[in-house]
Amino acid sequence: QLQLVESGGGLVQPGESLRLSCAASAFTFANYAISWFRQAPGKEREGVSCISRWSGGTVDYADSVMGRFAISRDNAKNTVYLQMNSLGPADTAVYYCAAQLRVYGGCSRSDNDMNYWGKGTPVTVSS
Repeated sequence: QLQLVESGGGLVQPGESLRLSCAASAFTFANYAISWFRQAPGKEREGVSCISRWSGGTVDYADSVMGRFAISRDNAKNTVYLQMNSLGPADTAVYYCAAQLRVYGGCSRSDNDMNYWGKGTPVTVSS
């Protein structure tokens, strides 16, 4: 069983930055690719970014965040980070991290592929 806890959300003004963290409970953390999703009120959940099992491995981003967001992981700390820069009102959502058990590399931004989910952290971008 893998438990995921997100943190780092909050209220920021347009143009500012936030760094989200996803902390995992299991010592088998390195067996999982990690993805970030977000869901805004009244909208479908969107796969924002993902990272493979290892730091320096595969990363992927939605077009909506490409060039502004950066995902990274520290397996020694069982933690994945999402650095979010140049935030705008369209980035307002609840952000979730999720884990996919993988034998090899790669990662997915499809919520159907995830095995475990965190409870989310809210991000509000408003002036």
